[in-house]
Amino acid sequence: MENEIQIGAQGRVVIPAALRKALKLKPGDRLVARKVGESLVLERREAVERRLRERFRHIPREVNLADELIAERRAEVARETD
Repeated sequence: MENEIQIGAQGRVVIPAALRKALKLKPGDRLVARKVGESLVLERREAVERRLRERFRHIPREVNLADELIAERRAEVARETD
């Protein structure tokens, strides 16, 4: 399904009714906008969350990636100051 739309004066975009119906979008639904190459992609927040959970599911729950990153950065600083 392809539709041409126009950006309004304040940068607003109206999603055509046929697309809203096909995607079961309702007023108040939250979408995440992101740039992919030269394209604008809108997707449901839930879809983004599912994709991220799937991407990182191999990491054990007890592993804290933020703590690991901070530890790596501190080690890097320590090496640079020696």
